Amino acid sequence: MACAQVLCWHFDCGAQVQVAPSVSKSLRFPFWNSHPKKNLRVVSVKVQADMMLNKIPHVLTVAGSDSGAGAGIQADLKACAASRVYCSTVITAVTAQNTVGVQGVNILPEDFVAEQLQSVLSDMHVDVVKTGMLPSLNIVKVLVECLRKFPIKALVVDPVMISTSGDVLAGPSVLAGFLEELLPMTDIVTPNIKEASVLLGGVPLKSVSDMRTAAKLIHDLGPRNVLVKGGDLPNSLDAIDVFFDGEEFYELCSSRVNTRNSHGTGCTLASCIAAELAKGSSMLSAVKTAKHFIEAALVYSRDLVIGNGAQGPFDHFLALKNINQSSCRQNRFNPNDLLLYAVTDSAMNKKWGRSIAEAVKAVVEGGATIVQLREKDAETRDFLEDAKVCLKICRLYGVPLLINDRIDVALACDADGVHVGQSDMPARLARTLLGPEKIIGVSCKTPDQAQQAWIDGADYIGCGGVYPTNTKANNRTIGLDGLKEACQASKLPVVAIGGIGLSNARAVMEIGVPNLKGVAVVSALFDRECILTETRKLHALVS
Repeated sequence: MACAQVLCWHFDCGAQVQVAPSVSKSLRFPFWNSHPKKNLRVVSVKVQADMMLNKIPHVLTVAGSDSGAGAGIQADLKACAASRVYCSTVITAVTAQNTVGVQGVNILPEDFVAEQLQSVLSDMHVDVVKTGMLPSLNIVKVLVECLRKFPIKALVVDPVMISTSGDVLAGPSVLAGFLEELLPMTDIVTPNIKEASVLLGGVPLKSVSDMRTAAKLIHDLGPRNVLVKGGDLPNSLDAIDVFFDGEEFYELCSSRVNTRNSHGTGCTLASCIAAELAKGSSMLSAVKTAKHFIEAALVYSRDLVIGNGAQGPFDHFLALKNINQSSCRQNRFNPNDLLLYAVTDSAMNKKWGRSIAEAVKAVVEGGATIVQLREKDAETRDFLEDAKVCLKICRLYGVPLLINDRIDVALACDADGVHVGQSDMPARLARTLLGPEKIIGVSCKTPDQAQQAWIDGADYIGCGGVYPTNTKANNRTIGLDGLKEACQASKLPVVAIGGIGLSNARAVMEIGVPNLKGVAVVSALFDRECILTETRKLHALVS
């Protein structure tokens, strides 16, 4: 148990103000003359040691303010809040900017930046420092001096030199400070292609191979890890980042999101990395988590309209909004979600050497509109853990996740619903257990089964197999005629399943019944080398 001295002012009105002695001399009270110093006395307060048990991860961001709130300090605060860590701030510059560009920059005096740093670091237990805009050499030097004085877990440097809109935010003298003083003490530096080029004296980066070379050269400048971001790589269909830890290269690939709302992605990525490091993640894990957050946020915000310029901000709080929306809706089922229905297969994932989480992430990135986890051979505990991970991925992308057959697993992980077969638990009992808000689908082959599914309270039926398939032994096919007959007899939306792929999906969708809403696919997605590519192709075909 520690004991600290504080100064305590008692006023005639009964109010009491306590401050630390180190700052008492700088306080100015407008009512000081009416409350003479005789009211000042020193008291002791006890600081409970067990307060440390309640400590939350803490990131300090040292960056500029963005008046449009898309990047800078504002983006850092939102990213850390979304990552559930505490974020304190030191402001280095105040900018006038919006979605059009940067109209003005006012650099704060380095002595006041130093005062902010001293104020935060001397009082709060900061885990990770993340830097953004460092607009002068003296500010870089002040930061380096403070970091040598106050120990932290990690330093994340986002070398903000050029804004997303192309405005130059730091000059040559700042570059010298980066190279000589800051990078040698950095745990990870996260330049985009333009910034990596600046750090290396103007070397152009036009390919992933160039990015790998740049990552190695930047690593030689002192940082322990380098992430070269390839979002602006020309002629690339995917967003490829190159991570180098001094020994191994990792190419982190994701789908490129077509949106104007990309302002602040660099700030947010670095802040999310800092947040994950503050929570105890390894460096590579922190980078992967941060990159996934950016992908999901861009997808979620792709149609957001804020401002009239070419580059708008994106929404950091997608996870919170998804939770709120799902808790408010009485029925979450949308028949249009059946358009591209992905059904997982553990044997296929094992064949291609990927986890169920990797498979689900790829398929939702590619455009799957609903996912069913079908893991017939998995142990219950393993199935549940996989379901939790996959549910988190699907929620970030706004894609419903259903569990095949296992009502217990669906309840335990709070999945969006279940799909049951004719030999599984009846849909009416599943509805009783799951409640009215969950999605329930039923496999049907005949008009009678389709009618019963509606009576039992199902939301949709899966009808097939339409064509022969290897995923189910002795599965009787019904063909397009049988599919059409079941659709016409059903009062529910229908998704076709069984042997469907690129060669026949369009023929299935063109049978001419309005309640056929999509196709369910297994092998054509998961028994392929690149799930992402195959999903994109199939989505384009059925859309």
